[in-house]
Amino acid sequence: MSSDFETYEQDFGTLTAEITNKVGRIPKLSGEEKTQLVVNVDKQLEEVRELLEQMDLEVREIPAQSRAMYSTRLRSYKQEMDKLEKDFKRSRIAYSDEVRTDLLGEDGASSESQLIKLREERAHLLDNTEMLERSSRRLAAGYQIAVETEQVGQEILSNLNSDREKIQRSRDRLRETDANLGKSSRILTAMLRR
Repeated sequence: MSSDFETYEQDFGTLTAEITNKVGRIPKLSGEEKTQLVVNVDKQLEEVRELLEQMDLEVREIPAQSRAMYSTRLRSYKQEMDKLEKDFKRSRIAYSDEVRTDLLGEDGASSESQLIKLREERAHLLDNTEMLERSSRRLAAGYQIAVETEQVGQEILSNLNSDREKIQRSRDRLRETDANLGKSSRILTAMLRR
């Protein structure tokens, strides 16, 4: 099993190196070429996510004494993946000096502070978007817990209703028994008097 994990590690290393290279090229491109590269990197990131899932499954199958070492390696790969995704998001909005000159013209240097401000705002927006995505995932998890809790509550209510019916039947039987005992007592009393 560990050999499968190591194969996945090699694939992970190859893919992340390719992605890092492409992410570095994205800001230097524009138009259709940039779009194609972004789509290509997006697909490769999805492959890396799948690899990480496979590695996670492999780690679960590894005997407990070796699992800690592999879990640590997997965690570091996941952190590397998070960094790659952040770099990719930033590279999609970043512009190289040539592209900036094309967009702003020769006086682009005078608006350098505006460009820096725009980059900071974009980075801030990306961070906010990530926070919103995390919050959305937490809300979805909370909703799921609420639904499961509601189902458990319905089962408990159903069980309580069933128990109530049993208690009611037992009470009715007890009253019948009590009535029969009273009748028996009167009959015995009458027989004793005779």
